[in-house]
Amino acid sequence: MIRYTNYILSVFCGFLLVACGTTKVLNKVSRKKTMELTARLDSISKNIPNTFYAKISTEFKDTNQQLSFKTSIRLVKDSAMTALVTYLGIPVVNSLVTKDTLAFTLKKERCYVKTDVSLLRQKFGVDFSFRNLEELIYGLPIDFDTKAKYHQFMDPYFHVLSTHKKRKIKRLGRKGTDDYVIKYFFTDDSLGIKKIELFNPADSTHIFVEYLKKKIHDGFALPKEIEMRILTAKNNVFILLDYDRIEINQPQEIYFTIPENYEHCQ
Repeated sequence: MIRYTNYILSVFCGFLLVACGTTKVLNKVSRKKTMELTARLDSISKNIPNTFYAKISTEFKDTNQQLSFKTSIRLVKDSAMTALVTYLGIPVVNSLVTKDTLAFTLKKERCYVKTDVSLLRQKFGVDFSFRNLEELIYGLPIDFDTKAKYHQFMDPYFHVLSTHKKRKIKRLGRKGTDDYVIKYFFTDDSLGIKKIELFNPADSTHIFVEYLKKKIHDGFALPKEIEMRILTAKNNVFILLDYDRIEINQPQEIYFTIPENYEHCQ
C-alpha cells in the first residue's frame, strides 16, 4: 500500500522542510524579551480563517523519483480538508483528511486507502495531527503551546524561539528520546513565521520549513511560495509549493466519496 502514497503524502507531509539560505537582503531585528516573543507567537497561532481554498503547483523530489503536479485544497477549520491532485490536467488522486481519518482514491489504479494519519509517520517518520496540517498550510507556528516554556536563541536577522535549550537538545540526543525540537523564526514585520525547523535527536531526522513568499489576504498572512525538505536516514524529500487563486472565509464544500467499484489498494 505504501508505494501508492507518494502523491498524497507529498501534499500533506511535504509542508515540512529544511530552512535554506535566502538571497534577500535582511534587516536586523530589534532585541525583545522572550516573554514578548512568546506572546507574539500566541497571537499569530490564533489568526486562522474559518474556510480556505487554493490551487497549489507542486514540485516533489525524493531519492527515488521527481514529480510535478497541481493540487486543489479545500479546508474547513478544525474539521476536514480535501485535496484533489491533477497531472497534466487529469485528476489522479482525491483525498480527505479529518481529525481521525486519512483516505484517498487513486483513479488510474481504481483503488482506495482509508486509514489514519499514522500512515504519514510510516512514510516520513513524522507524527502530527490535523491541527498541525492546518498550521503548515497557513504558515502558523507548528505545535505551539501557550502552556509551554520557550527559549530564545540569538540571531541578528530573526527572532528565534525554541522548545528546548541548547544543553537539553544535546542531552536528548544522548538519551535517544523520541522528542522533536522545534524552532520558530520570525521578524518584526506583519507576515508572521518565516521559517520553522524541527529536529529529532534520536534518529537525526531534520524537517525545516521556509516560507519564501507571503501575502496578506483579508487580514491573514498566508504563504505564496514554500520550499520544503525532509532529511531522514532513509530518504531526502524536497518540495516546492506555489499557491494560487486563494479564497478566504468563503463557503467551501467538503466532498469525498469512494466509488463502489474501487478495491482496497494493495
